[in-house]
Amino acid sequence: MPNEKLARRYATAIFQLASDTGEIDGVGHDLHTFVAALAADAEVNRFFRSPVVDRNEKSAVIGQAFDKLHEIALHAILLLIRKRREALAPEIVAQYDILEREARGAQTLNITSARPISKGELDELVAKLAAAFKTTFDVTQSVEPDLIGGIRITVGDKRIDGTIAGRLDDLARMLSTN
Repeated sequence: MPNEKLARRYATAIFQLASDTGEIDGVGHDLHTFVAALAADAEVNRFFRSPVVDRNEKSAVIGQAFDKLHEIALHAILLLIRKRREALAPEIVAQYDILEREARGAQTLNITSARPISKGELDELVAKLAAAFKTTFDVTQSVEPDLIGGIRITVGDKRIDGTIAGRLDDLARMLSTN
């Protein structure tokens, strides 16, 4: 994954600058805003990624259109244009998010359930997991009716499957090996 490694280097440099100025959240927000603007408009995305468009013209247009972005975020984007690395922008933002999460000491927590979980139930579950893992979490919740019942919890690379569908899969595997 050479693009991931390269994106990690850019993200690390951007994160370090943001950290030095105490603007980690602001820079992160502006990087997300820029990538979301690219994703929202196919024409803007095509213009930004096009190798045919002159770098100076592209820098001028992007600089004007996104002049309200934090200085670090804007200069990082303009550097990508100068180095012809525009396609790395979404991966750089993803790597920046990982660095920000690591700096806070948080982990990702994905909770998938068969039905929507109430706010109280979710908060109670997250509090118990935070105590068990001795960390804080960035929680993502999703609903998959195919699970039939129960919940599936994913913390980093660990998965706890307490769903009926998961138990049925285990049973099917056990029966097929005998």
